[in-house]
Amino acid sequence: MASPRAVQLSLRKPTHAVCVVGVETLVNVYSDVPKGAKTFGVSGSSEVKIYMVYDPSRVAEPAGWAHWPLDANVDVVVVADTVSKDLYDFKVKVSYFESQEAAALAHSVLYLTAVDVSLDVDTGRTGKVKKGSGDKKTWRWGPGGSGAILLVNCDRDIHGSREDLHANHLKSLEDLQDMSPMVLSCGGPDELFESHKLVLKASLSDSRRLKVFCARGGTSLSNYKQVLGPRHSSYEVERHSGERAIQFYVEGLAFPDASFSGLLSLSVSLVDTRPLSEVSVFTDSVTFRVAPWIMTPNTQPPLELYVCSVTDIHGRNDKFLEDMSHLATKANCKLVVCPRAENRNDRWIQDELEFGYIDAPHKSFPVVFDSPRNRGLRDFALKRILGPDFGYVTREIEFAGASGLDSFGNLDVSPPVRVGNTDYPLGRILIGGSFPKPSGRRMARVVRDFLQAQQVQSPVELYSDWLSVGHVDEFLSFVPTSDQKGFRLLLASPSACLQLFQEKKEEGYGEAEQFDGLKHKAKRSINDILADKHLRRDSAHVQKCIDWNREVLKRELGLSESDIVDIPQLFFLKGAYAEAFFPDMVNMVVLGKYLGIPKPFGPIINGRCCLEEKVRSLLEPLGLRCVFIDDFLFYHQLLGEIHCGTNVRRKPFTFKWWNSVP
Repeated sequence: MASPRAVQLSLRKPTHAVCVVGVETLVNVYSDVPKGAKTFGVSGSSEVKIYMVYDPSRVAEPAGWAHWPLDANVDVVVVADTVSKDLYDFKVKVSYFESQEAAALAHSVLYLTAVDVSLDVDTGRTGKVKKGSGDKKTWRWGPGGSGAILLVNCDRDIHGSREDLHANHLKSLEDLQDMSPMVLSCGGPDELFESHKLVLKASLSDSRRLKVFCARGGTSLSNYKQVLGPRHSSYEVERHSGERAIQFYVEGLAFPDASFSGLLSLSVSLVDTRPLSEVSVFTDSVTFRVAPWIMTPNTQPPLELYVCSVTDIHGRNDKFLEDMSHLATKANCKLVVCPRAENRNDRWIQDELEFGYIDAPHKSFPVVFDSPRNRGLRDFALKRILGPDFGYVTREIEFAGASGLDSFGNLDVSPPVRVGNTDYPLGRILIGGSFPKPSGRRMARVVRDFLQAQQVQSPVELYSDWLSVGHVDEFLSFVPTSDQKGFRLLLASPSACLQLFQEKKEEGYGEAEQFDGLKHKAKRSINDILADKHLRRDSAHVQKCIDWNREVLKRELGLSESDIVDIPQLFFLKGAYAEAFFPDMVNMVVLGKYLGIPKPFGPIINGRCCLEEKVRSLLEPLGLRCVFIDDFLFYHQLLGEIHCGTNVRRKPFTFKWWNSVP
């Protein structure tokens, strides 16, 4: 806690000073003491509380009208509890004595003007500003924490080319709802402010990451003036006569990142302008934390399903769109089709963007994270998704192009988990990279740094560089369940597939054929697949890669074997990298209990695909509904599946991120 401001007294003339209501002022009773004085006493106006600060081991509190000794290091602290009506209308008198019985040798008089100067924000996280609510300078995590929250104003309330944060003036009154309110109390005699001024400040670095607008009543945009921001780190407040409080609105301009913790501070100072060099009488400060961008896992209810309309050598993907429409209807989810004119025949909408949200006590809205892959869909998020209460953020890779691992099929998030004694109430982000290989492809540092800096979904890097495309969604997915655990991790499993085929062979179905029903793919019998040494060797290699990830996921997500479901899936190596042998079933879209799963075209036994039947037997007892959808020509043959070709916006968590403890 800062030491109180000290005021020096004089026996020759009264001292005049300014104090702030509720703030301690130290009265130096030792600065001018009459000769022979040994004790002193203090009295004052009823509006001023007087406190004696002393060491009880050195001096006892005087009884009755007795005085305080001057040789015991007793400090006098005064606090005004109301605002002055006139200049210097509060009085504190210090009297000095030679003995307890003698008359006063001399008196020092202090005249005070008490003003109400306070910078207040929503430190209690209730959605409303409350004056004088605790420590405003320190931001604390957790359910008992405190500290104001700032949203990055990254939506677009008025039609234009960029997010609202790029505007140098307020474009709509609706935009104020995206900002955090801040109130400056400035009560006191008007005459005082003829010789004193209020200065609102941010550090140079903080001023580049926020803007402050001053409200002057009325409903016109002209009533709101930007006073702090990237070009203005200081503002002399324009206080009007009789004004006791001034309303401000604060917006964030940047998300937390490698060079930015997310904390921003503002201060207001009461400055005495009379000396040759201006003197700060009092400073009050507040600290904000910029709300992080938060991903939503498959366990959150779906709101919108996005898919692209495309045309290629096989024609239009109308049947796939129809299947997605039926699936969305079952899940009571809105379908959004991105037309070819907007996607430029880029079907991989999962790779292009990731939906998340930002949240503060006063406001929450979705924010789309646009990947740096920048292919046909590069403008879709900015031009078609960005809008009122729908934000946008991106990270660009400087001096180099994006790799395949920078696509957001390589970005996922787990459901909430507990690992040992550590809770992750918003889950943990999962990305793919080259570890444990000594070198290889990784997600770009600029993206990894951004994800890490959000703090509330501590990322885990998995091994995905064994795949040709290299995305985590090729070997894992999460599905919601109705039991106590609430979810299962699905992992692709060559071993489970080979075991299933071996069982079917032993049951006498060795001649049943994989790819049955496909015109464009040569069929292969179960016997042929099991006898293929190259395929079995490749499967063994892939299983080792997935098993390595399995152990990482168990350790980093606190999972047990019972939390994992092995989905039968074969891969083959093309050069050093693996590709799915048949449509990759874990690469599914999850809409509540309805799963849109790539149709595997497995061996038909007793009129049913044995792969589909196996997956149903694993997932439907968990309360899930498996819907197998043909994506072979339009997606699988291009090294992608349903998850790659769709995207889902989901409901935000009800849990508030500021109640977590990263």
